[in-house]
Amino acid sequence: MSEKIVNINELYEFKDNPYQVKDNEDMEDLIESIKEYGVIEPLIVRNREKGGYEIVSGHRRKYACEKAGKTEIPVLVRDMDKDMAIITLVDSNLQRSDILPSEKAFAFKMKLEAMKQQGKRNDLTCSQIGNKLSGKKSIEILAEEVGDSKSSIHRYIRLTELIKPLLQLVDNNKMAMSPAVEISYLKEQEQKDLLETIESEDCTPSYSQAIRMKELSKENKLDMDTIFNIMTEQKANQKEQIKFKVEKLKGYFPKGYSTKQMEEVIEKLLKQYKQKWKNRDLER
Repeated sequence: MSEKIVNINELYEFKDNPYQVKDNEDMEDLIESIKEYGVIEPLIVRNREKGGYEIVSGHRRKYACEKAGKTEIPVLVRDMDKDMAIITLVDSNLQRSDILPSEKAFAFKMKLEAMKQQGKRNDLTCSQIGNKLSGKKSIEILAEEVGDSKSSIHRYIRLTELIKPLLQLVDNNKMAMSPAVEISYLKEQEQKDLLETIESEDCTPSYSQAIRMKELSKENKLDMDTIFNIMTEQKANQKEQIKFKVEKLKGYFPKGYSTKQMEEVIEKLLKQYKQKWKNRDLER
């Protein structure tokens, strides 16, 4: 390993880096720190076949340097293959407190695959069906390293099967982890149909609804109408409600109105109606 100062234009992003570089308060603090003190901890990089260096650890520092107007940056050049670079990349970021579910999901997936590849070459780590000399599988080793359970790691990796808009709902805390994992088993078109219903009805699936859709998908019985019916039914934990058939209500609203928009108009009209009767009582 050798330390050197390189031009920032010689640095390239790691392909399929699962971690996002965000413009937030922490980034602003990092930019101000670099302006005042420079880069205290060098980036870890590896040589590229086409020239320059691929960043293994330090994407945030590189971005902050660009924002701070720095043209040169200290790096540690390490000789490592792709799998070792992936493992180093994941490990250097996985303990961050602000990591998103999607970042964790792809990080776990990438590291597990890299560990298995190392095992195939070096007999140090097992493949999915093989065993390491110690008797442990890759997933068991990973679980010990990150302090998580095997089942939790598998659940996170399932999130990588979600289409991007649904995964964003998980990142934004609009869809819970448990239903999201079950939804990940739906076919791509089924997930797109579900997303359309989520957006039009302003709702997300409960765990029981997700389970039902997963089972119907297995039987090839999950279509747009079925998804809509499941998603618009009354949940067990909801308070007693007066139900109206959507098709009946649509005749009183402009074309294209969502259920949420209709609900807002009805609520507004009921408030006006209540005020009208309140004014009549005062006049008596």
